[in-house]
Amino acid sequence: MDAWDELLRRAEPAAVLTPDGVIEGLNAAMATMLGRPEAQCLGRRFGDLWPAGQRITVESLLDHAAKTKAVAMRVLEFPGRGEAPIACLIEARPIRDPSGDDRLVWVHALDSQNDLTSLLIPFRLVTTASDLGLWMYAPQRRRLEWLGGAPALTVAFPGPSTCLPAVMSAVHPDDRPALRQLLRSSSVQTPWTKLRYLTEQDGLHRLAVQTCRIQLGYGGPERTFGVVRDDTKQEKRKKKARAALAAERQRAKDTADFSSALITASTEQELQQVVLTRLAATFGAGGAMLALVDEGRLRVSTDGGIAMSEVEVLQGLPLSAPGPVPEAIRTGTSQFVPGRKDYIQHWPEAVDYPRIERLGPDYAVSITPLSETGDQPLGAWTTFYHREYRASLDEQTLMGTLADLAGQALRRIRLQQARVELATALQQTMLPTLPEHLAGLEVASRYRPSRDGLDIGGDWYDAFVMPDGTVAIEIGDAQGHDVDAAAFMGQVRSFMRGIATHEARPGAVLTSTNELLVTMGAARFASCTMLHLDPRDGRVTGASAGHVPVLHARRDGSHSVRELPGGPVLGVVPDTDYQEETFTLDEGGALVMVTDGVVEGPGLTLDAGLERAGTLAGAALHDGLDAEGTADRILDAAVAVDHLDDVAVLVIRRA
Repeated sequence: MDAWDELLRRAEPAAVLTPDGVIEGLNAAMATMLGRPEAQCLGRRFGDLWPAGQRITVESLLDHAAKTKAVAMRVLEFPGRGEAPIACLIEARPIRDPSGDDRLVWVHALDSQNDLTSLLIPFRLVTTASDLGLWMYAPQRRRLEWLGGAPALTVAFPGPSTCLPAVMSAVHPDDRPALRQLLRSSSVQTPWTKLRYLTEQDGLHRLAVQTCRIQLGYGGPERTFGVVRDDTKQEKRKKKARAALAAERQRAKDTADFSSALITASTEQELQQVVLTRLAATFGAGGAMLALVDEGRLRVSTDGGIAMSEVEVLQGLPLSAPGPVPEAIRTGTSQFVPGRKDYIQHWPEAVDYPRIERLGPDYAVSITPLSETGDQPLGAWTTFYHREYRASLDEQTLMGTLADLAGQALRRIRLQQARVELATALQQTMLPTLPEHLAGLEVASRYRPSRDGLDIGGDWYDAFVMPDGTVAIEIGDAQGHDVDAAAFMGQVRSFMRGIATHEARPGAVLTSTNELLVTMGAARFASCTMLHLDPRDGRVTGASAGHVPVLHARRDGSHSVRELPGGPVLGVVPDTDYQEETFTLDEGGALVMVTDGVVEGPGLTLDAGLERAGTLAGAALHDGLDAEGTADRILDAAVAVDHLDDVAVLVIRRA
């Protein structure tokens, strides 16, 4: 159940289903999007809770993930919490039940805030297939952005983005009030409205326009979309010329969007998302597949245009196996399979992929590697064409360029991931393991590195039992957010542990540590608070070296801020004598020690941050939470304010 909680503990809608689609668990966001209380969703089939028009698509998505052990994605339209429906990119991923070996399906909305245009692709494809046009209106900028659709409508929007006055001037004066009413309408969907529209290229057009409001992504912006139908009959020659112009312009826009999305992808999942939502649409294909190489074997995923049953045979296939996909990856050379005879001639011993009986005039396959010959094989993408197809030289060049860009992005992502894993391992070795049992005390710690750079930082904490039975507790912050900061942090913590075995007072430990760092000529400095706590009577003696004050929370929900005496940060001023203070920790009360990343941030002052953390700690004790639960509340609040610095929390509760 812990694994489920992790999957469902997210802001975006998420649910865990059985392979046949029955809801085992869901979060509040998913229940809200489905328009029912959580209790009414559990035990019901996920597909039955969707509007009738989307049930087939939803069930296809679930079937895709449940039966093929592969990730599947679709853009689906939720009814929405308000009036406007919500378009979300939904991923279905097979998982294992943590309490057994049963297979489950995890369904959740992906974050598309950095790539909202991917959510519009299905709408554009539908409007194109229906011989309609699609535009989006941003009232703040008073501009209409042309999203594509029927080529014959391109003349109405001579550029990708047109200001409202320019559009309004082309509308017949008698029809302008109707257009204004469409753009200002508060209805989710308006009826079709007739407009006369004058273009410079071929005169007057009679258009029918309908508007609707859609929210792009969970928590995303709401936009007004317009669907346009051209009711004017045109000559075939002009229509073909406009179609070619629209296709070329759309291809250029798609290519630019595709390239930009590849460059900005920061994880393999984002890269997969970019490829599978854009590849087929950009090149006019019926479907797309992405095959990545993991330890010499293929890991395959597809978009909604190709069934996983057709490519499942490639899942886990060794790179040494015969076939067009492994060969394209091994050699760095694109492969094209126009028919059955060509496939058998080149790969007679290959697996039955794609389905040989489908190859021919109505089915072709193009495979493009993601790296050039000589580089470490990364993978390839495949496009499927449900028609006779031969790519032009320009299209082959463009496909290769984008694939090479995807390969560079994947190489960069994997290199960064390796650096992050190395940094994380180093960080874990630097942080101590707190004692499991301290008589009369509960101790809990939390750590989160800075969001910038490597996943590593200079914050630390420590707790250990002194020879006299008191517990030494410390928290500190070394300057910097890199490997050097972590190494310096490890030095300071080791120094303090060693000195504490000979010094009975926290102030004396800080004094000796400061002198050692000054003598060494350390290039960095560190702030620190050290306490000695006697669990028998709650007596606390503490000193601070330029660190954040300690918070004292009580069971009645109150708290106080205790600013300990001491001196400047360690390693800067020689001959500093750090003073101490003694106070008592009451039974059931807790001391909360934090680094500045917890209580300072964008728009959050130190005083306000301390007050917030103290209030949270007091409320946690009042609610009966232990040290672990209290630490979680404080860390979650720190992360929620978009912290820029490392974050460390140490909670000591006297039982």
